[in-house]
Amino acid sequence: MVLDEVQKVPALLDEVHWLIENRGARFVLCGSSARKVRRGAANLLGGRAVRHELYGLVSAEIGRDVDLERMVNHGYLPRHYLSRAPAPLLRAYVDDYLKEQIAAEGLVRRLPAFASFLSAAVLTDTELVNFASRARDCGVSAPTAKEYFQILVDTLLGRFLPAYRRRPKRRVIQAPKFYFADVGVVNTLARRGRLTPGSELFGKAFENWVCHELTAHLAYRDAGAELAYWRLASGIEVDFLVADGALAVEAKATANVHRDHLAGLRELARDHPRTRRRVVVCLEPKPRRTEDGIDILPAQVFAERLWADRLLPA
Repeated sequence: MVLDEVQKVPALLDEVHWLIENRGARFVLCGSSARKVRRGAANLLGGRAVRHELYGLVSAEIGRDVDLERMVNHGYLPRHYLSRAPAPLLRAYVDDYLKEQIAAEGLVRRLPAFASFLSAAVLTDTELVNFASRARDCGVSAPTAKEYFQILVDTLLGRFLPAYRRRPKRRVIQAPKFYFADVGVVNTLARRGRLTPGSELFGKAFENWVCHELTAHLAYRDAGAELAYWRLASGIEVDFLVADGALAVEAKATANVHRDHLAGLRELARDHPRTRRRVVVCLEPKPRRTEDGIDILPAQVFAERLWADRLLPA
């Protein structure tokens, strides 16, 4: 039996529990938020349910016909990606999110303040989270801004990326970064317009896409590996570390990767020499390898190797 939007009637979970125990029934329970269920003291089916998250489209689902420029402009939701004119659909999606998910479920007391926060929060996509700064942007307290970010996480609209802090030899940044789950939503809220390769905003959207591919891959493969980022206090950074640093990935939306783009990965190797594979995902036409073992991979090659399980060391 399949129950969709189960969070709207949490009391159904008591019946689900009874049917599992007494009738051996099997259920698929779908929902876009577990927040109301958890906070309403509902039956959480402890030990009887396995949680899975369905992400937006990934490159492996589209195949070799994946259009990266289309993806970072339209977003990852199938209907938006396939549409020739996704802007009205994206605006409706954002409006429905505010009305149905936030207002209807009573997740915030002041919807206008949350709407203002949402417009400010998209500026944090791929960046370090400063709760106090975002709070000032929308006229709320820092604890309220922190709670608003958690609402985005609970309603599957975004995720925190923690800092990698194991065995640091130098001072590292410890604040989390934040990534929205769909770059099309970011484009709509930030009113970015058309993104083209070579622009700064295309670079941020490209980094969001790399995060999306890595996050979905780890979840779908049930690898149990964590995703993090690494940044020194000096500002030198590596975008993504996977599996306790076994794989390091830097996203650079450029067709000409040069030594400055490799600085973070080289500094990481000094602090964490056990990192076994270092990769730059970019827009160069062909893959290559530097003298010190850094793989420079076109985005399409990176995606193919990732989903073929050829990137994470065995």
